[in-house]
Amino acid sequence: MTRSPAQRRPAPARARGEAAPDEGYAGLARVQRVAAAVVDPEIPVLTLEDLGVLRGVERRKGRIVVQITPTYTGCPATHAIRLAVEAALAEAGFADAVVETVLSPPWSTDQITDEGRRKLQAYGIAPPPRGARARTLFGSETVACPRCGATETTRISEFGSTPCKALWRCGRCAEPFDYFKCL
Repeated sequence: MTRSPAQRRPAPARARGEAAPDEGYAGLARVQRVAAAVVDPEIPVLTLEDLGVLRGVERRKGRIVVQITPTYTGCPATHAIRLAVEAALAEAGFADAVVETVLSPPWSTDQITDEGRRKLQAYGIAPPPRGARARTLFGSETVACPRCGATETTRISEFGSTPCKALWRCGRCAEPFDYFKCL
């Protein structure tokens, strides 16, 4: 069977996970927007951009490479995030894009955006203050209740609903809440 020229044409660049040549940086910017909008599976009010785990998007040897960093080594959500990014990119026309996990430099809670911190607070999770890890390494931390703002709070458990959160209770409103641990 002889194929017509149309049948022998390679798939368009988009179908191969590549930005079309005329897209250049605009294509990479589009990939960045798509990946940045993926929602964290454990904290569904945060995007990867809010969380600060999206490290970069680049073209390498003709392919689109998206780099993500886990919130901590062994984070169970890392695989789910990778799959969600791959699915979002495939839906946007970048089916063969590669998602890499980058461990260095390690992620820190300082990389959560201000918008991400506001979203955590509104969702009922106390966000970590910037630079808190250095300040609390050898001392105690003050955590404000995300519901009423009181600082009369007590840690109930080192682990909350996920390993990256601790369970606290407010002394004023008596409500339990998660606190995003400083890393």
